[in-house]
Amino acid sequence: MNLGTYLTRSARYWPAATALVCGERSWTYAELDSATSRLAAALIARGLRPGDAVASLAWNRGELVEVEFALYKAGLVRAPINARLGRGEIGHILGYAPVRALVFDAAHRDDALAAIEAAGTDCLPVLLEDGPDPTAGPAPDATALLGYRELLAEAGAGPAPAAIDVEEDAPCVLNFTSGSTGALKAAVQTFGNRLANMRKLLMSDESRPGPGTRYLACGPITHATGMTLLANVFAGATTHVLPVWSAEAFVDTVERERITTTFLVPAMVNMVLAHPGATGRDLSSLTGVRVGGAPISPQRLRDAVRFFGPVVAQGYGLGETTSVVAGLSSQEIARAVADDPELLQSCGRAMYDTEIRIVDEAGRTLPPREVGELIVRGPDCVRAYWQEPELSAQTFRDGWVHTGDLAWMREDGYLFLVDRKKDMIISGGFNIYSTEVEAALYEHPGVQEVCVIGVPDETWGEAVKAVIVPRPGHEPSAEEITAFCAERLDRLKKPRSVDFVGELPHNRNGKLDRKAVREPFWAGADRRVN
Repeated sequence: MNLGTYLTRSARYWPAATALVCGERSWTYAELDSATSRLAAALIARGLRPGDAVASLAWNRGELVEVEFALYKAGLVRAPINARLGRGEIGHILGYAPVRALVFDAAHRDDALAAIEAAGTDCLPVLLEDGPDPTAGPAPDATALLGYRELLAEAGAGPAPAAIDVEEDAPCVLNFTSGSTGALKAAVQTFGNRLANMRKLLMSDESRPGPGTRYLACGPITHATGMTLLANVFAGATTHVLPVWSAEAFVDTVERERITTTFLVPAMVNMVLAHPGATGRDLSSLTGVRVGGAPISPQRLRDAVRFFGPVVAQGYGLGETTSVVAGLSSQEIARAVADDPELLQSCGRAMYDTEIRIVDEAGRTLPPREVGELIVRGPDCVRAYWQEPELSAQTFRDGWVHTGDLAWMREDGYLFLVDRKKDMIISGGFNIYSTEVEAALYEHPGVQEVCVIGVPDETWGEAVKAVIVPRPGHEPSAEEITAFCAERLDRLKKPRSVDFVGELPHNRNGKLDRKAVREPFWAGADRRVN
C-alpha cells in the first residue's frame, strides 16, 4: 500500500481544483502532487529508505502538507515536533527516533541546529525559506544548511511520482506525547492506522469531505487539527491552513472563504465566543464544527450551539488510537440541549469499527454506570511505543489500548469521562505533566514542597495551579513564582495561579495525596475534567 497514491489519484480527477490554501498562497491538486513527488524523489536520492524518519519543526504553513504527503509517497516515517518544545526536548526526539532529516522554519532555526548538534546524529537540516531573517545569526555551518527549495530542485523538473510500497503495519507517524515520568514518548501509528482514520472520516454522515468541502485547520496541522488532511485529499476537498490562530482570524477566514467545516479545541471555542468582533459575522457557511482535543463543559456546548447553530459535534480520541474513539453528533447534541441534559456530559458512542469497554482493575467489564478504566481496540489503535517495551506492555495488552482514563457507560452505550488516572493536565488542548512543572518549582530556593494540579478554567478548560509550602524563612510571592517558571518552562506550562499553604496532605504511605489537593477546586463538578 501507499497512502500518497490517493493524492496522485485526486490530481488526476481534479487537477485544477484548489487542494490547499495557506495565507496568500494556494496549491491546485496538480501542483501539490508534483511538489510532493519531487520532494519524495529528492529524499530517496539523498539515501533515505523506508523506516527512516523525517521530523518537522515549524509553525503552520503549507509546506508542512507537502512534507506529509511526500513522506507517504516515499514510505518514510513522519516525526512531527510540537513547535512549542524547547531545545532539550527537540534534541531528545532527534536522538531517540531514527530521524535522518529535520525540516524547520526560520523561527526555529537556532533551536533546530542546536538540537541537531546536541543529539549528535547524522541529521540533514532543511530550512523552509521565507527570505532573509534579520533576527537570526549565521548558521553554525552554513554549508550544511540546505534550503527547502534547493532540496526540491535536486529532483529535477518532473520526476516520476514516487510510490514505495509499504506494509500496513509499518511505522508511519511517531506521535510524541508525555510519558509516565513526564518524558516524551512516541506512539507508533502505522500506515494501516492512518488508513483506518481516513476511512472513519469518509464514513461520517455529517462531516464527510467532498469536492465542495472547505476545511479550516486552525491549530497545528502536524497534530490533531491535521488528522483530516488525508481524507480531505482523498475526497477532493480544499484545506485552508490558518498560519496563526486568533479568534479574529478565525471569523474573518470563515466569512471570507465560506468555510464549511473546522475543528476546534475547547479553548478556541471559548475565545471565539468571547470575541466582541464575532457577533454579527456571517458564519452561515459552516455545516460542521467538531470540538475535541480536551473535554468541553456542557454549558460551553450550549453556548457553542447558540453561536454556531445546530452544527456542533464533539469527539474523544488520543494519540494511541490515531482516530476518534467516540463521538457525539450535532443531532445528538441538539437533542441533548432540548431534552437530555445528561447527554451533554458525554463524549458520545463508539465510532464505527472501534470497540470500547469499561473495566475494573482485574480487566472485567463493568455494568452500566459503574466507573472503571476505559479500554479501546480497533484497526486504528496503536500497538506499541517506540523503543519502550515496558511502557508498551502496560498500555497495549491483549489487543486493547488501556487509556488510563476513568469513565462510565450509560445503558444506551454513551461514554462519560469522569477523571484521569494519570496526573495529566489538559490546557487549551495541550498535555501538561504536573511533575515537570513541579521539578522546575523545586529549583526555587523558597519552595519546600509543591503540588501542581489542573483547576477549572473558563477559557482553557483547565489551568495550571501550584500549591506550595514555603521553605521556613522564605516568603515568595505568586508573581515571583510565576516569573521563575517563565524562565524555565514553556508559557503554556507555567502556573496561572499560586496558593501558599502550611502543609500538603499525604496518604498513609507518606506519598503526596494529589487527589485531596485537587478536590476543593472541583467540588460540585459533575466530573473531574473540564
